Amino acid sequence: MQDDPKTLVSTDWLGRHLNDPDLRVIDASWHMPDAGRDARAEYAEAHIPGARFFDIDEIADQRSELPHMAPPTEKFVSRMRAMGVGDGHQVVVYDSTGIFSAPRVWWLFKLMGKSDVAVLDGGLPKWRAEDRPLEDLDPVIRDRHMTVSLRNDLVRDVTQVARATKLGDPQILDARPAERFRGDTPEPRADLRAGHIPGSRNLPFADLLERDGTMKAPAALEAAFREAGIDPDRPVITTCGSGVTAAILALGLSRIGRDDWSLYDGSWTEWGAFDDLPVEKGAQ
Repeated sequence: MQDDPKTLVSTDWLGRHLNDPDLRVIDASWHMPDAGRDARAEYAEAHIPGARFFDIDEIADQRSELPHMAPPTEKFVSRMRAMGVGDGHQVVVYDSTGIFSAPRVWWLFKLMGKSDVAVLDGGLPKWRAEDRPLEDLDPVIRDRHMTVSLRNDLVRDVTQVARATKLGDPQILDARPAERFRGDTPEPRADLRAGHIPGSRNLPFADLLERDGTMKAPAALEAAFREAGIDPDRPVITTCGSGVTAAILALGLSRIGRDDWSLYDGSWTEWGAFDDLPVEKGAQ
């Protein structure tokens, strides 16, 4: 793969740069509520040396009833300073699944106007498989100033998505598994209707990944988008269950040089909860 410190870097790249003074590594592991796993406890047991833990559910807008919505800028800055992450740092984000929740935090940094951030390709599983170093120590934190500039073009709310369904533009792309998109299986979160946003297309996030959990090559990524009925040259709104795996689609678009995308932060957790919003079922 071609390393790009603004989108995706390999374990080899991180291994070479791990001791760089202006590198900051972030463990953004997160699991579905019914997974029975504690991401913070797993981080405490073993993580990439120097990594800080990013709590997706806590570094969020706690005023919202929806899960892990993007935090206010002042909260993001406060938490990053407390983690010793600031201006001038190259950030690499990973998770314990491979590529699952790390792109969500990559998107948050982009949303805050930070460009020097990449996802670790293959994440912790690949790092472990290559017998690379791990530690259970908390990193030494030094406060670092951070300035942000919110990029509203990278996020969409329910009103903007509803408008897109009526106009057919931008395109809406759903990262959930096909059976959830079709409405053939109940949603993992209670009290949500089954189905998908009218007019949306389906590209399960796993279809952008190789069997080893790394991201597919750009040519294969572009083919996957087009096979899903998406024209990558036109604007795209990505969505999923709660705004986590939608970021994998956004990362994939960025890997093929397309930056005209945005993420529906509320995703199906919001859309599926309101009876006055239309729902479609079946294949796209």
